[in-house]
Amino acid sequence: MTESLEETSHVVSPSEAGVRFDKIVATVAGVSRGVATRLIADGRATLRGRSAKGNSRVVVDDVVLVLTTQQKLVGVPMSIDIAYRDEHVLVVNKVPGRVVHPGAGHLGDTLVNGLVYQYPELETLGEERRWGLVHRLDKDTSGLLMVGLDETTFDGLRDQLVARKIERRYTALVHGSLAVSTGTIEASIGRDPRAPTKMAIVQGGRFARTHYTTIEQWADHVLLQVTLDTGRTHQIRVHMQSIGHPIVSDPVYGNQLVSVADPGRVWLHATSLAFIHPVTHEEIRVEAPLPRDLAESLETLRRR
Repeated sequence: MTESLEETSHVVSPSEAGVRFDKIVATVAGVSRGVATRLIADGRATLRGRSAKGNSRVVVDDVVLVLTTQQKLVGVPMSIDIAYRDEHVLVVNKVPGRVVHPGAGHLGDTLVNGLVYQYPELETLGEERRWGLVHRLDKDTSGLLMVGLDETTFDGLRDQLVARKIERRYTALVHGSLAVSTGTIEASIGRDPRAPTKMAIVQGGRFARTHYTTIEQWADHVLLQVTLDTGRTHQIRVHMQSIGHPIVSDPVYGNQLVSVADPGRVWLHATSLAFIHPVTHEEIRVEAPLPRDLAESLETLRRR
C-alpha cells in the first residue's frame, strides 16, 4: 500500500443549507459519519477556513475543505488457484496462511494484492475498499472465496449474501464425539468483553446460525460438514467451541486441546459454494477438495 494526501473542496449548495457539518464532511469524503467525526477532530476538515464542531450548521456558499489519506493498493504477482472464472465472477481457492486483505502487518502480501495485480479494476470496486470481495476467510482457513469483477456482479452477490441465499459449506474436524449426527447452533456473536481481539457468544451480539452434519467419527474426533446461514467473524470456530467441540488446532478457540491429527493450522476448509449468477441468472456451484495437509491428517486418524 502507498499513501498520498488529497484535499477536496466543496461549496455548500442551497439544498444543503442547515445540514450538520459532519454530515457534509462524510458526503464530501465518501466516508461514514464516525470517520468524518475523526477528520474534524484531527483538524483535517474545516468550515470557512477554520475548525468547527461537527454539529455546526452550514449555510449557502460555505466552503468545506477535507484532507484525506488516499491509499493505493500495490499489485503483487503471485500464484492464485482459480476454481471458477468468467468475465463477471471469480471463485478463488485460497491457500492456508494467506491473509485476504491488507491490514496491520500485511500490506503487500495479501490475496487482494495478487488479485489487483491480475485484475486492476478491483482496486476501487465495492464500498469501503472491499476490492470486489463478497466475503472473507480467516488467514489459516483454506477454500473458496467469491470475488465480483464488476459493480453489478459485486452488488448482486452481496445482496444474495445478506438475504442468506448463497450456500456456503465447510469441512471441519472437531474434538470430542457427538451423540447426534446433525445439529443447529443459534447463538449471537460479538466481541469478547474480556479479550477484544476475540469473538464470543454474547448478549446483544449479532444473530448467527450454523448447521452441522457428521461425515465421519472417531472416539475423540468428528469430521463435520458445516453450513452457514450467517457469516459472522469466526462464526464456526466460536459456535463449535460453545457446544464443547472446538475445531482441531485452533490456537484461539481450541481450549488448548492437542490432537494427533494436528495439521499445523486451524482444521477448517471452505468446501463448496452455490449461488445464482447475477448476470446470467444461472446457478453456479463450485467445489474445492481438501488440501493435502488436511487430507493427510485424516489419514493419520484412520490408520490409528
